[in-house]
Amino acid sequence: MRDHTKLKAFQIADEIALMVYQVTRDFPKEEMYGMTAQIRRAAVSVPSNIVEGCARQSQGEYVRFLDIAFGSLREMGYQMSLAVRLGYVPVAEATACTDKIVENEKVLSGLIRSMR
Repeated sequence: MRDHTKLKAFQIADEIALMVYQVTRDFPKEEMYGMTAQIRRAAVSVPSNIVEGCARQSQGEYVRFLDIAFGSLREMGYQMSLAVRLGYVPVAEATACTDKIVENEKVLSGLIRSMR
């Protein structure tokens, strides 16, 4: 079994999840079950799928969960840009999150490539 806590991809994803919860705290109340829930779900999905993949026995299953995490990461990137365009997030806050998302995409993509 792999130790997810040693993976840089997990560490960054965990940071992003915390950032997203802080950023979405000030979203409009009418978005509680819409955009707020969706972006938070994607943010939690990334580290969760990395953890679940690490618990799998086969390398194929591991990579499959990393792929799912990567998809959630890309989804979150879009949702953050939409939140900026809707005026829910100041550009400076969104930029910090987006920079972390891009960093995580690179690290996670490298991990996936190395496993294939």
